[in-house]
This record gives sequence, structure tokens and C-alpha cells, in this order.
Amino acid sequence: MARRSGISARMLRHYEKLGLVRPMGRTESGYRAYSDEDIRRIFHIESLRSLGLSLREVGAALDDPGFTPSELIDDLIRRTRERIAAETELLTRLRRIDAAEPAGWEDVLRVVALLQALGSESAGRRQHAALASSEKVPLPVEALVEAALSETDPNVAGALRWALARSGGRGLALLADGLGSPSAEVRDRAVRCVSEFPDDAATALLHDALDDPEIAIRRRAALALGARGAQAVPEASDAIPTLIDMIVEGVDDAAAADALTTLATSPAPPAAAARTTDSGPADGIAARLVEQLARATLDPSARRRLTEALADIPGDTTSRALADLARDEDRAVALTATYILRLRDARRRKERDGGPGA
Repeated sequence: MARRSGISARMLRHYEKLGLVRPMGRTESGYRAYSDEDIRRIFHIESLRSLGLSLREVGAALDDPGFTPSELIDDLIRRTRERIAAETELLTRLRRIDAAEPAGWEDVLRVVALLQALGSESAGRRQHAALASSEKVPLPVEALVEAALSETDPNVAGALRWALARSGGRGLALLADGLGSPSAEVRDRAVRCVSEFPDDAATALLHDALDDPEIAIRRRAALALGARGAQAVPEASDAIPTLIDMIVEGVDDAAAADALTTLATSPAPPAAAARTTDSGPADGIAARLVEQLARATLDPSARRRLTEALADIPGDTTSRALADLARDEDRAVALTATYILRLRDARRRKERDGGPGA
């Protein structure tokens, strides 16, 4: 029987002890004798064991007339998924420890402790883990990205973004995947993280986020691009329409106006002027603001915000626009423009009399 089935004699005796198989009898010399039915049953036992059933479950499956295979199969699927998830989690943890390139067991234990703290329910422990990441034994970048894209506590999220910004290009490449997530919350967190990276690759990712289906994410990307200044062209200049819309809608309008000022006043490469006007980015931005002010359907509060946004935009286009607005029918707009003109004149006189540092 052992030769025909491939199952050891010891295992066959174990099956008999458990009652899974009962030989039809014994030979005159004392050997157990098995029938063809016994052989089929033994192969059934092995088949069910190959599915992950315990010997107890095998016995129930073969002997209980009311046994329902579907329930057991469903339970096996659940248990298998749990086992795969646990093994996958272990594999991920091992890979992350390996990515940290620990020099010895002390480093391994330190990385394990940081990873455990990063997954803690305590916001304080998670924040400490992010801040504790050092160049000597850094937290694996994959773990930082995963944590940053799922973190809801603002203080912890800020610490994770700080740690990620020190991770270099590897972190940025992983965050690019987050920008393609089906979850708007994940994409928003990814934009926040990418904003902390100063390089051109991050600028390109923020530019891609200007096309996000969620307007809040497009606005966050536009603010981040605007803060980079005209050096980030062409990407930063493409944020101008969104920034102006934010001023019109009164959504983070002060931040949007500051971003426009940064774009208008920061040095721009020669290609930048071609994307706005021949006179430079400042006149191009001013022209767009004036264009919005001319819209007949614009409500008075939006016109006042647009007028205020012109305050720190340099150039003749802005000065002419403010001069026109100082005679505007809307008294609030006219007073705002007049006040801004006075400030600009005073600033010019100060710079003329005492130099830029006066």
C-alpha cells in the first residue's frame, strides 16, 4: 500500500489511529490488507490535505453526511488570504529593513522599533518615529511614503513630509504613484509631500497635478508652483489661471495673490517672457488680472480682491490698470486702487532717494 500510494507506512498507521482509514483486515502474516475502496479513500485524504485542511476537517468532510463543501472552501479561502496577507506584510517589513542597509543587529533592531512606532495608534509615537529618522539609520523610504499618504494627523503628516524631503529622488518616485491614486485624499497628501521637494522633477509632478479632477488638488498644486517663482517655468506659469480663479472665488485668495506676486517678481529665464508677454511675467500677470476685472458678470467683492492682487505686481501695465481703477464706478474698488497707487509711489520715491536698501 505504501508503495502504490506514495504514503509512508508510518503515516498510514497514523491515519488508521485517527480513524480516517480502516483496513479491511489483516493477512495471515499480520500485514494490514486494504481494499480498492480504502485506496480511493486514502487518495481522497491526500487531496483534501493538499487544500490545507487539517486531518480533523478531512475526517469530517469524508464521514459527515451533512457536510457542505462550500462552507469549508469559503473558510479555506479566508484563512489562505489571511496567511498571504501576513506573509506579505512580513516580506514588506524585511525588504524595508534591508533597504535601510543596517550595519549590524543594533541597526536592525532600531529600524524595527521605528517601523513599529510608525504604525502605532499613538500620533505622538508616529511623529517621533518620523523625526527620529536620521542619516545614520534612516527609516525606509517606502515606509515613509506609505505613512505620509495615509496619515490624517496634521502634526504627524508634517513630520513625515519633512522626513521625506530628506530622502531624495527615491521618495519622489514613489510619491508619483500616489498622484495617480483613485483616492482624492491620497492624491492631495501626495501633492503636499511633493511640494516639499525643491527640484525640477517635483515641479513637473506638481504641473501634472494641475489637471487633477479635484479642484482642491488643482488649487494646492497651483499654490505650490506659484511659490516656486518664475524660475519654474513653464510649469509655474501654467498655474496662473487657477491662481486667478482662486482670487475670483475667494478661496485662499491671499495665498493665491502672494503666489502671483512671487511669479511676477522672481527672476525669470528668457523663455518665461514668451509665455506671458514680451515685457515679462509681471506685465503678463497684470494683463490677466485686468482681463478678469473687465468681466461684466463679476461681483463687486471679486473685483476688489482682484484689485488688491495687483498691489505688489510691478510694471507699467499694473500702474495703468490701477490708475483706471482709481476712477472706477465702484467706490470700494476706486479707493483700494488709489491707496495702492499711493503706496507704490511712496515706495518708488524711497528707492530713488535712498536706493533699494533704504
